[in-house]
Amino acid sequence: MARTREGDITGLQKAAILLISLGPERSAGVFKHLKEDEIEELTLEIANTRSVTPQVKEEVINEFYEVCLAQQYIAEGGINYARELLEKALGSDKAMDIIGKLTASLQVKPFEFVRKTDATQLINFIQDEHPQTIALILSYLSPNQAALILSALPPDRQADVARRVAVMDRTSPDVIKEVEKVLESKLASLVNQDYTIIGGVDAVVEILNTVDRGTEKHIMETLEIEEPELADEIRKKMFVFEDVLLLDDRAIQRVLRDVDNNDLAVALKGANEQVQNAIFNNMSKRLAVMIREDMEFMGPVRMKDVEEAQQKIVNIIRKLEDAGEIVISRGGGDEIVV
Repeated sequence: MARTREGDITGLQKAAILLISLGPERSAGVFKHLKEDEIEELTLEIANTRSVTPQVKEEVINEFYEVCLAQQYIAEGGINYARELLEKALGSDKAMDIIGKLTASLQVKPFEFVRKTDATQLINFIQDEHPQTIALILSYLSPNQAALILSALPPDRQADVARRVAVMDRTSPDVIKEVEKVLESKLASLVNQDYTIIGGVDAVVEILNTVDRGTEKHIMETLEIEEPELADEIRKKMFVFEDVLLLDDRAIQRVLRDVDNNDLAVALKGANEQVQNAIFNNMSKRLAVMIREDMEFMGPVRMKDVEEAQQKIVNIIRKLEDAGEIVISRGGGDEIVV
């Protein structure tokens, strides 16, 4: 199907044109962040797109660039700041059009004022709030901000707040508005009227991966007693196989001493080249050749088997870290060895 005018095409068609323009490698990177049904729709649309005029292609790319630019301005200084810069660059009508297209995404940004507040000040501001309120606020902060606040809470409240973040799924906009009102938020009017998905296991994993090891250990030990299934789910996501790159050479060598060679060969079948090199560079040349040969001779391997083998190695890494035999560099100060 030929595309001759940008105004005649839908958002889905624009997305397909953009991905075609980006090329297969960049488009594959975009697909990683989409849902299955979105990938199916886009794939079908790409397949049905036969030809696109250079003019339409350029207009679609320009629109994408302008929207990205607007989002960057909004992140830097808010809506009014973005509107002012866009008006200077593109004119008033074009600026309002772009801001209008972003209205939905702009509205799902509660606690904007909190994200711009210094974490040390924020700690004093919310530490006496109910644990559920603290958990709600942490869910909207960056992992670094949330980690600082979680670490500063009394030990007996840390696990409770972390648990509440992990089990949080959907929060009513009315509840968010009320919390923002109490916290003197200026952005309550922008809260989306649809339910906003926040928190969850992934959110608490990001936070725990950033806090110091002592705080993380205390929270996990408490959760293992009070919420063992939740603790197990969190632990499985806290350190993935690719995070072996966070280990230094000595730690990798220590881990390899406890890893079964068959498990290692299967695990490396699904690993990227950087991870493979990190592991092969820390074993003897003879063993590296043997593992490579095993990987080649075993042929295709089910992803389930790869993931199971990788999880076995991750479990070994976590066990060695708990025993103090290796250190995982987290960026929170706990990687310093004295």
